[in-house]
Amino acid sequence: MKYIAFLRGINVGNIRIKMSDLQIAFEDLGYTQVKTFLQTGNVVFESENEIAIIKENLEEKLTQTFHYEAFVLMYCHADLEKIIVAYPFEKEENCNDYVLFVEKEHTLRELQDLSQNLSENIKIGEGVVYWKVAKGNTLDAPFSKIIAKAKYKSTTTMRNINTLEKMK
Repeated sequence: MKYIAFLRGINVGNIRIKMSDLQIAFEDLGYTQVKTFLQTGNVVFESENEIAIIKENLEEKLTQTFHYEAFVLMYCHADLEKIIVAYPFEKEENCNDYVLFVEKEHTLRELQDLSQNLSENIKIGEGVVYWKVAKGNTLDAPFSKIIAKAKYKSTTTMRNINTLEKMK
């Protein structure tokens, strides 16, 4: 089966991992057809294992190999197309179009509640939050301040819709 792993928090701050080294780590676990995208920890690969086992194995391997606390969000590759197609906003040149992947249902509900009173382009999808924000305003936007909280670190990660389209 084909999967996508989104690694949280690599190649920002002090956690630097070469994509070639990341690919080797995946292959060491027996995963095949491993392909990395950009420098942000987006990996498409194949495995016969169940998604929960893959997640556990990857977090353990990446933590040991690269000496950081690894957080991996896992998805079946087939779900990627559904997530992209469901993006609810019109793309504009002056905006960033994001998908926030949310691992836990209670976190998704919490983010939905917290975002209801914000005057931003935010929509809740199936296991994701869609967010459109003016370029240059991402870090200053109220929603950004919410999702930057430490309690969301291990269960969320954000990707630009353009990056996701390249991973199809």
